[in-house]
Amino acid sequence: MMPLLEIERLKTILNTGPKPVRAVDGLGLKIFKGETFALLGESGCGKSMTALSIMRLLPETAEIIEGHIKIDGNDLLLLPETDMRKVRGKRISMIFQEPMLSLNPVMTIASQIEEVLKQHFDLHRTDIQKRILDILQQVGIPDASRRMAEYPFQFSGGMKQRVMIAMALAGEPELLIADEPTTALDVTIQAQVLDLMRELQQRTDMAILLITHDLGVVAEMAHRIAVMYAGEIIETATREDFFQRPAHPYSQKLFAALPTRSKRNRGLAVISGNVPPLSQVFQGCRFADRCDHAWELCRQTVPEWIEIAADHRVKCHLFSEQKESKDQAKIPPETASSADADYAAPHQDAELLNVTDLKIHFPIHKGLLKHIAGYVKAVDGISLTIAPGKTLALVGESGCGKTTVGKGICQLIPTTAGSVQFNGSELTGLARNHLRKKRAEFQIIFQDPYSSLNPRMRIIEILEEGMNPLDCDRHDKIKSNQKENKVDELLQRVGLPAEAKWRYPHEFSGGQRQRIAIARALAVNPRLLICDEPTSALDVSVQAQILNLLRTLQQNLGLAYLFITHNISVVEYLADEVAVMYLGRIVEKGHVDEVLNAPKHPYTQALLSSVPVIEAASKRESIHLKGELPSPTNTPSGCYFHPRCPYVMPICREIYPDKSTFSATHSAHCYLYAQNQNSAEPDNKY
Repeated sequence: MMPLLEIERLKTILNTGPKPVRAVDGLGLKIFKGETFALLGESGCGKSMTALSIMRLLPETAEIIEGHIKIDGNDLLLLPETDMRKVRGKRISMIFQEPMLSLNPVMTIASQIEEVLKQHFDLHRTDIQKRILDILQQVGIPDASRRMAEYPFQFSGGMKQRVMIAMALAGEPELLIADEPTTALDVTIQAQVLDLMRELQQRTDMAILLITHDLGVVAEMAHRIAVMYAGEIIETATREDFFQRPAHPYSQKLFAALPTRSKRNRGLAVISGNVPPLSQVFQGCRFADRCDHAWELCRQTVPEWIEIAADHRVKCHLFSEQKESKDQAKIPPETASSADADYAAPHQDAELLNVTDLKIHFPIHKGLLKHIAGYVKAVDGISLTIAPGKTLALVGESGCGKTTVGKGICQLIPTTAGSVQFNGSELTGLARNHLRKKRAEFQIIFQDPYSSLNPRMRIIEILEEGMNPLDCDRHDKIKSNQKENKVDELLQRVGLPAEAKWRYPHEFSGGQRQRIAIARALAVNPRLLICDEPTSALDVSVQAQILNLLRTLQQNLGLAYLFITHNISVVEYLADEVAVMYLGRIVEKGHVDEVLNAPKHPYTQALLSSVPVIEAASKRESIHLKGELPSPTNTPSGCYFHPRCPYVMPICREIYPDKSTFSATHSAHCYLYAQNQNSAEPDNKY
């Protein structure tokens, strides 16, 4: 059978220095119609550059110097640009990794999708508007009829990613290149998007090139898998073979670096060193300097492809005649976690952060006189506490208000009502000069590292900026000759070389920029870190470094974390407590094992059932929520979740439920359980 996409000996170089950087070096792969082909690898290994080469959207400094990229046998590298414009968006479409850089900030969402439809379809304007509305609803944009007229800056990170997916799917392409398509999405929307991609694939026989670092998504979506390292593919296999018998030492390290509940009390496996610079000429195996099993042959001879099973090939000397395959690394089995431990109530006198009934409402202005016509209830009365040295994970759908909570705690946006006390001091209403002094004690790591780093400043300037602010007793006073040493130490902590300090943010990959953002937050030695999706842009090996770093800092310095994330495996590994948020309110809260092992609220149950799992034996029935997330401008009466709840009762539509308590640490707001009692059993009313 003829492949839809065939790449042969592709070489793409970047002319950014005295020596060309071989971003893609001799890559070859085949993708067939109706197939999902997953491309795995560390940040900076050439995955995105491969995708841009296929689309012929390379930056000015890049060029393809060798190879072929064929669609149905036609070489795209021979087509003029006018013909490529007919291919992009129709035959081949792409979901880019960073939606804020890919969306036009001065065009509405509807206008940007309309461009795709006008380019490839002959539709009446009414049909175009209907199609735009349909595709936005398919990818889970709430209140799509209103929000399609808004601009990208009015959307959260996850919402912008959904818009990018809608644009890519609008042309119904033959090949969809998905570059980290679900990185910024929570698990419920991720499940919807993956279901949508599968549905389109089955209906149109669309092929998918899935570029991701999420092994759970790969296990759920991929038919075949290729592992990429330092510009070349080092292992290819079917999904079953790869997850049962990963062969290359690098592939095995990826599995060992995955955070799980059983590894909570120990450090994650980390791949030592960094991806080697691709400007050098390699004499042997590119992974040799980081491999635990390398010997002289690995550094002297480039390994050839070796077929170890049907449709399973690997580039590794461990499987050559010079070395028996029995010497390959084994992945240690995971031990079962304790799910039945008793949890003591947190000590109220040890609270570092105490948030009480926090509300953040944004006014909606309409008319010529800009009168207030309503409010966006982004945060609608939440309470939480964090003790020194503890981690509270805040999870929930994109747009539910998680990021707004973090900004409200830091007083980066005005609060409407409620109290935020840090170490006994009230932050709301604090004078600006006093607030600046306090801010050294609590820092925030933003979700989008590109938007939060000054593009005109070098990394050394970004990291030094907060070290010596005026009139701030909390910040360390560091002499000029000591600053550079501390910058080097910070970069080393987050897994970057010291020489990176002389570069600008645009010269780094998405994962590397996130590491810089974490280093900046650590520069002033804070007591509380508000981490807004700090590992969402990182591959699993770098994620392991960051999680180990955060855990080490917490143990050594007593740091507390408010960890905003949609990655449940990270929650299992790092968090002490979990708060589940829905439409501006916390619906369930408790110790991590209580909430993840025995979720009470129907929304929490749906959220956890949507998490993709690697182990085939662990597959469980996914709970698909009906309807869409309601708009925070028009919240439902009664329980906010009742329009989507499978167990809804009449009272749910009338009055918001009070707290149901299950243990000293576990509670939920749901009428399925008795209200305001020390213990709650399922109510017989449903």
